[in-house]
Amino acid sequence: MTPDVAALQRRARKLLPRDVYDYYAGGSGRERTRRANEKAWQQVWLAPRVLRDVSAIDTTARLLGTEFATPLGVAPTGFHGLAHPEGEVATAAGAARAGALFVLSIRSTRRIEDVADAVAAEGGTWWFQVYLMRDRELTAGLVRRAAAAGAAALVLTADTPVVGRKRRNSADGVVSEEAFLANLGPLEDLGAAEQAADLTFADIGWLREAGGGLPVVVKGVLRGDDAAACRAAGASAVVVSLGGPAAGQGGEVYADGGIRSGGDALAALALGAGAVFLGRPVLWALACGGADGVRALLAGLTDDLSHALALAGAPSLAGAAGTAWSGAAGRLPR
Repeated sequence: MTPDVAALQRRARKLLPRDVYDYYAGGSGRERTRRANEKAWQQVWLAPRVLRDVSAIDTTARLLGTEFATPLGVAPTGFHGLAHPEGEVATAAGAARAGALFVLSIRSTRRIEDVADAVAAEGGTWWFQVYLMRDRELTAGLVRRAAAAGAAALVLTADTPVVGRKRRNSADGVVSEEAFLANLGPLEDLGAAEQAADLTFADIGWLREAGGGLPVVVKGVLRGDDAAACRAAGASAVVVSLGGPAAGQGGEVYADGGIRSGGDALAALALGAGAVFLGRPVLWALACGGADGVRALLAGLTDDLSHALALAGAPSLAGAAGTAWSGAAGRLPR
Protein backbone atom coordinates (compact mmCIF):
# COMPACT_ATOMS: atom_id res chain seq x y z
CA MET A 1 0.00 0.00 0.00
CA THR A 2 1.27 3.47 -0.88
CA PRO A 3 2.28 5.36 2.28
CA ASP A 4 0.03 8.31 3.07
CA VAL A 5 2.60 10.88 4.13
CA ALA A 6 -0.05 13.45 5.02
CA ALA A 7 -1.75 10.99 7.37
CA LEU A 8 1.64 10.09 8.85
CA GLN A 9 2.29 13.76 9.51
CA ARG A 10 -1.07 14.12 11.26
CA ARG A 11 -0.24 11.15 13.49
CA ALA A 12 3.16 12.58 14.32
CA ARG A 13 1.60 15.94 15.17
CA LYS A 14 -0.54 14.25 17.81
CA LEU A 15 2.42 12.37 19.26
CA LEU A 16 5.02 15.15 19.37
CA PRO A 17 5.06 18.12 21.75
CA ARG A 18 3.78 21.17 19.90
CA ASP A 19 7.09 23.01 19.99
CA VAL A 20 8.93 19.98 18.58
CA TYR A 21 6.37 19.51 15.82
CA ASP A 22 6.58 23.19 14.88
CA TYR A 23 10.39 23.02 14.86
CA TYR A 24 10.32 20.11 12.39
CA ALA A 25 7.38 21.31 10.29
CA GLY A 26 8.20 24.99 10.05
CA GLY A 27 10.08 26.68 7.23
CA SER A 28 11.98 29.92 7.01
CA GLY A 29 10.28 33.27 6.52
CA ARG A 30 6.70 32.99 5.30
CA GLU A 31 7.26 29.33 4.36
CA ARG A 32 6.50 30.01 0.69
CA THR A 33 9.22 27.67 -0.52
CA ARG A 34 8.13 24.86 1.79
CA ARG A 35 4.59 25.03 0.44
CA ALA A 36 5.69 25.43 -3.17
CA ASN A 37 8.02 22.45 -3.08
CA GLU A 38 5.22 19.95 -2.60
CA LYS A 39 3.09 21.49 -5.35
CA ALA A 40 5.89 21.82 -7.89
CA TRP A 41 6.29 18.09 -8.54
CA GLN A 42 2.62 17.89 -9.51
CA GLN A 43 3.29 20.37 -12.31
CA VAL A 44 5.66 17.94 -14.03
CA TRP A 45 3.87 15.92 -16.71
CA LEU A 46 5.10 12.61 -18.05
CA ALA A 47 4.97 11.18 -21.56
CA PRO A 48 4.96 7.41 -20.89
CA ARG A 49 6.72 5.12 -23.32
CA VAL A 50 4.65 2.25 -24.74
CA LEU A 51 5.39 -1.33 -25.79
CA ARG A 52 8.23 -1.67 -23.27
CA ASP A 53 8.59 -4.82 -21.21
CA VAL A 54 7.83 -3.75 -17.64
CA SER A 55 7.19 -7.22 -16.22
CA ALA A 56 10.19 -6.67 -13.93
CA ILE A 57 11.07 -3.26 -12.52
CA ASP A 58 14.56 -2.50 -11.23
CA THR A 59 14.79 0.43 -8.78
CA THR A 60 18.52 0.00 -8.21
CA ALA A 61 20.39 3.30 -8.06
CA ARG A 62 24.13 3.97 -8.15
CA LEU A 63 25.38 6.98 -6.20
CA LEU A 64 29.10 7.81 -6.29
CA GLY A 65 29.84 4.24 -7.29
CA THR A 66 27.75 2.51 -4.61
CA GLU A 67 24.57 0.57 -5.45
CA PHE A 68 21.38 1.04 -3.45
CA ALA A 69 18.11 -0.85 -3.67
CA THR A 70 16.25 2.43 -4.06
CA PRO A 71 16.94 5.96 -5.31
CA LEU A 72 15.08 7.28 -2.26
CA GLY A 73 17.52 8.45 0.39
CA VAL A 74 17.22 10.06 3.81
CA ALA A 75 18.14 13.75 3.73
CA PRO A 76 20.12 15.25 6.61
CA THR A 77 17.84 16.72 9.27
CA GLY A 78 18.83 17.68 12.79
CA PHE A 79 18.06 16.49 16.30
CA HIS A 80 16.18 13.21 15.71
CA GLY A 81 16.25 12.60 19.45
CA LEU A 82 13.33 15.03 19.72
CA ALA A 83 11.20 12.58 17.73
CA HIS A 84 12.30 9.24 19.17
CA PRO A 85 14.46 8.10 22.10
CA GLU A 86 16.89 6.26 19.78
CA GLY A 87 17.19 9.29 17.52
CA GLU A 88 19.49 9.00 14.52
CA VAL A 89 20.45 5.42 15.44
CA ALA A 90 16.87 4.34 14.71
CA THR A 91 16.60 6.42 11.54
CA ALA A 92 19.87 5.06 10.19
CA ALA A 93 18.92 1.45 10.95
CA GLY A 94 15.55 1.84 9.26
CA ALA A 95 17.09 3.37 6.15
CA ALA A 96 19.69 0.62 5.89
CA ARG A 97 17.04 -2.08 6.24
CA ALA A 98 15.22 -0.53 3.28
CA GLY A 99 18.41 -0.52 1.20
CA ALA A 100 18.47 3.29 1.23
CA LEU A 101 21.26 5.80 1.72
CA PHE A 102 21.27 7.62 5.07
CA VAL A 103 22.80 11.09 5.41
CA LEU A 104 23.67 11.94 9.00
CA SER A 105 23.35 15.57 10.03
CA ILE A 106 26.20 17.27 11.83
CA ARG A 107 23.46 18.33 14.27
CA SER A 108 22.90 14.76 15.43
CA THR A 109 21.69 13.92 18.94
CA ARG A 110 23.54 10.59 18.84
CA ARG A 111 27.27 10.05 18.59
CA ILE A 112 28.63 9.68 15.07
CA GLU A 113 30.21 6.34 15.96
CA ASP A 114 26.93 4.91 17.34
CA VAL A 115 25.08 5.82 14.16
CA ALA A 116 27.85 4.33 12.05
CA ASP A 117 27.59 1.08 14.01
CA ALA A 118 23.83 0.95 13.44
CA VAL A 119 24.28 1.32 9.67
CA ALA A 120 27.09 -1.23 9.55
CA ALA A 121 24.98 -3.76 11.47
CA GLU A 122 22.39 -3.61 8.68
CA GLY A 123 24.95 -3.63 5.85
CA GLY A 124 24.13 -0.08 4.80
CA THR A 125 25.98 3.03 3.62
CA TRP A 126 25.94 6.51 5.08
CA TRP A 127 27.19 9.98 4.27
CA PHE A 128 27.95 12.82 6.68
CA GLN A 129 26.40 16.27 6.26
CA VAL A 130 28.50 19.28 7.19
CA TYR A 131 27.77 22.85 8.18
CA LEU A 132 31.02 24.74 8.09
CA MET A 133 31.20 26.16 11.60
CA ARG A 134 32.79 29.40 12.72
CA ASP A 135 35.54 27.40 14.39
CA ARG A 136 36.93 25.46 11.43
CA GLU A 137 38.78 23.03 13.68
CA LEU A 138 35.47 21.97 15.24
CA THR A 139 34.25 21.11 11.76
CA ALA A 140 37.47 19.34 10.80
CA GLY A 141 37.40 17.26 13.97
CA LEU A 142 33.88 16.00 13.30
CA VAL A 143 34.73 15.30 9.66
CA ARG A 144 37.76 13.25 10.69
CA ARG A 145 35.61 11.27 13.12
CA ALA A 146 32.99 10.61 10.44
CA ALA A 147 35.64 9.45 7.98
CA ALA A 148 37.19 7.15 10.58
CA ALA A 149 33.73 5.73 11.39
CA GLY A 150 33.09 4.81 7.77
CA ALA A 151 31.24 7.70 6.11
CA ALA A 152 31.39 7.21 2.34
CA ALA A 153 31.00 10.89 1.40
CA LEU A 154 30.59 14.38 2.85
CA VAL A 155 27.58 16.59 2.11
CA LEU A 156 28.29 20.31 2.39
CA THR A 157 25.17 22.38 2.98
CA ALA A 158 25.82 25.54 1.00
CA ASP A 159 22.56 27.47 1.25
CA THR A 160 22.55 28.23 4.99
CA PRO A 161 25.41 30.64 5.79
CA VAL A 162 23.07 31.96 8.46
CA VAL A 163 20.02 30.27 9.96
CA GLY A 164 16.80 31.44 8.34
CA ARG A 165 14.37 33.31 10.56
CA LYS A 166 11.25 31.33 11.38
CA ARG A 167 7.78 32.41 12.39
CA ARG A 168 7.32 29.06 14.06
CA ASN A 169 9.65 27.63 16.70
CA SER A 170 13.38 27.73 16.04
CA ALA A 171 15.85 25.47 17.82
CA ASP A 172 16.02 27.97 20.70
CA GLY A 173 14.18 26.51 23.66
CA VAL A 174 13.50 23.21 21.84
CA VAL A 175 16.99 21.74 21.51
CA SER A 176 18.81 21.33 24.82
CA GLU A 177 22.45 22.26 25.20
CA GLU A 178 23.20 18.59 25.87
CA ALA A 179 21.62 17.57 22.55
CA PHE A 180 23.38 20.36 20.67
CA LEU A 181 26.74 19.29 22.08
CA ALA A 182 26.23 15.53 21.63
CA ASN A 183 29.17 15.29 19.23
CA LEU A 184 31.00 18.47 20.12
CA GLY A 185 31.61 18.10 23.83
CA PRO A 186 31.76 21.07 26.20
CA LEU A 187 32.36 24.45 24.55
CA GLU A 188 33.25 27.71 26.22
CA ASP A 189 31.51 29.60 23.42
CA LEU A 190 28.50 27.97 21.73
CA GLY A 191 28.81 30.58 18.98
CA ALA A 192 31.89 28.74 17.73
CA ALA A 193 29.58 25.95 16.53
CA GLU A 194 27.25 28.22 14.58
CA GLN A 195 27.34 28.27 10.79
CA ALA A 196 30.16 30.23 9.17
CA ALA A 197 28.99 33.09 6.96
CA ASP A 198 32.28 33.23 5.05
CA LEU A 199 31.76 29.93 3.20
CA THR A 200 33.14 29.95 -0.39
CA PHE A 201 33.77 27.52 -3.26
CA ALA A 202 37.32 27.08 -1.96
CA ASP A 203 35.90 25.30 1.08
CA ILE A 204 34.89 22.35 -1.10
CA GLY A 205 38.57 21.49 -1.51
CA TRP A 206 39.24 22.26 2.16
CA LEU A 207 36.48 19.86 3.21
CA ARG A 208 37.68 17.12 0.87
CA GLU A 209 41.17 17.42 2.36
CA ALA A 210 39.82 17.41 5.92
CA GLY A 211 37.95 14.21 5.11
CA GLY A 212 41.01 12.44 3.81
CA GLY A 213 39.87 12.60 0.19
CA LEU A 214 36.24 11.59 0.65
CA PRO A 215 34.01 12.84 -2.18
CA VAL A 216 32.10 16.06 -1.45
CA VAL A 217 28.46 16.57 -2.43
CA VAL A 218 27.17 20.15 -2.31
CA LYS A 219 23.59 20.53 -1.09
CA GLY A 220 21.31 23.51 -1.72
CA VAL A 221 22.36 24.42 -5.27
CA LEU A 222 19.72 26.05 -7.49
CA ARG A 223 21.69 27.83 -10.22
CA GLY A 224 23.39 26.22 -13.18
CA ASP A 225 26.43 28.47 -12.89
CA ASP A 226 26.79 27.61 -9.20
CA ALA A 227 26.59 23.90 -10.02
CA ALA A 228 29.35 24.29 -12.60
CA ALA A 229 31.46 26.26 -10.12
CA CYS A 230 30.97 23.58 -7.46
CA ARG A 231 32.19 20.90 -9.83
CA ALA A 232 35.13 23.03 -10.94
CA ALA A 233 36.06 23.37 -7.26
CA GLY A 234 36.05 19.60 -6.81
CA ALA A 235 32.47 18.61 -5.92
CA SER A 236 31.52 15.09 -7.00
CA ALA A 237 27.77 15.82 -7.10
CA VAL A 238 25.18 18.48 -6.27
CA VAL A 239 21.75 18.34 -4.66
CA VAL A 240 19.17 20.67 -6.19
CA SER A 241 15.54 21.39 -5.43
CA LEU A 242 12.80 20.67 -7.96
CA GLY A 243 15.18 19.57 -10.73
CA GLY A 244 16.27 23.13 -11.28
CA PRO A 245 18.66 24.49 -13.91
CA ALA A 246 21.63 23.07 -12.03
CA ALA A 247 20.77 19.79 -13.73
CA GLY A 248 22.41 19.14 -17.06
CA GLN A 249 25.78 20.63 -16.07
CA GLY A 250 27.54 17.25 -15.99
CA GLY A 251 28.26 14.98 -13.03
CA GLU A 252 25.76 13.44 -10.66
CA VAL A 253 22.67 15.45 -9.70
CA TYR A 254 20.25 14.59 -6.92
CA ALA A 255 17.00 16.30 -5.88
CA ASP A 256 15.29 17.09 -2.61
CA GLY A 257 12.41 19.17 -1.31
CA GLY A 258 8.73 18.24 -1.28
CA ILE A 259 9.02 14.57 -2.30
CA ARG A 260 5.93 12.88 -0.87
CA SER A 261 5.17 9.94 -3.19
CA GLY A 262 6.62 7.57 -5.74
CA GLY A 263 5.11 9.78 -8.42
CA ASP A 264 7.03 12.78 -7.07
CA ALA A 265 10.21 10.73 -7.11
CA LEU A 266 9.55 9.67 -10.70
CA ALA A 267 9.07 13.32 -11.72
CA ALA A 268 12.50 14.14 -10.28
CA LEU A 269 14.12 11.15 -11.99
CA ALA A 270 12.43 12.04 -15.27
CA LEU A 271 13.93 15.53 -15.04
CA GLY A 272 17.40 14.05 -14.70
CA ALA A 273 17.98 13.41 -10.99
CA GLY A 274 19.92 10.29 -10.11
CA ALA A 275 18.35 10.06 -6.66
CA VAL A 276 15.93 11.92 -4.40
CA PHE A 277 16.09 12.69 -0.69
CA LEU A 278 13.30 12.90 1.87
CA GLY A 279 13.44 15.00 5.00
CA ARG A 280 10.26 15.68 6.99
CA PRO A 281 8.42 12.46 5.98
CA VAL A 282 11.24 10.46 7.57
CA LEU A 283 10.88 12.44 10.80
CA TRP A 284 7.16 11.70 10.87
CA ALA A 285 7.85 8.00 10.30
CA LEU A 286 10.49 8.02 13.04
CA ALA A 287 8.11 9.67 15.51
CA CYS A 288 5.34 7.18 14.73
CA GLY A 289 7.29 3.96 14.47
CA GLY A 290 11.00 4.27 15.13
CA ALA A 291 13.35 2.28 12.89
CA ASP A 292 10.54 0.06 11.60
CA GLY A 293 8.50 3.12 10.73
CA VAL A 294 11.37 4.56 8.69
CA ARG A 295 11.91 1.24 6.92
CA ALA A 296 8.20 0.92 6.12
CA LEU A 297 8.03 4.45 4.71
CA LEU A 298 11.01 4.00 2.41
CA ALA A 299 9.97 0.51 1.32
CA GLY A 300 6.42 1.68 0.63
CA LEU A 301 7.52 4.71 -1.38
CA THR A 302 9.96 2.54 -3.34
CA ASP A 303 7.09 0.17 -4.18
CA ASP A 304 5.02 3.19 -5.23
CA LEU A 305 7.87 4.34 -7.45
CA SER A 306 8.12 0.87 -8.99
CA HIS A 307 4.44 1.02 -9.91
CA ALA A 308 4.86 4.50 -11.39
CA LEU A 309 7.87 3.36 -13.43
CA ALA A 310 5.82 0.52 -14.91
CA LEU A 311 3.07 2.93 -15.93
CA ALA A 312 5.71 5.20 -17.49
CA GLY A 313 7.10 2.34 -19.57
CA ALA A 314 10.42 2.46 -17.71
CA PRO A 315 11.76 -0.90 -16.50
CA SER A 316 14.62 0.85 -14.69
CA LEU A 317 15.60 4.31 -13.47
CA ALA A 318 17.50 4.95 -16.69
CA GLY A 319 14.27 4.53 -18.62
CA ALA A 320 12.65 7.39 -16.71
CA ALA A 321 15.00 10.01 -18.16
CA GLY A 322 13.44 12.08 -20.91
CA THR A 323 9.84 11.23 -20.08
CA ALA A 324 9.06 14.54 -18.39
CA TRP A 325 8.16 18.02 -19.47
CA SER A 326 6.66 20.96 -17.63
CA GLY A 327 3.49 22.58 -18.87
CA ALA A 328 -0.19 21.97 -19.41
CA ALA A 329 -1.53 18.48 -20.05
CA GLY A 330 -1.93 17.71 -23.70
CA ARG A 331 1.22 19.49 -24.88
CA LEU A 332 3.19 16.37 -25.67
CA PRO A 333 6.89 16.54 -26.55
CA ARG A 334 7.74 15.67 -30.12
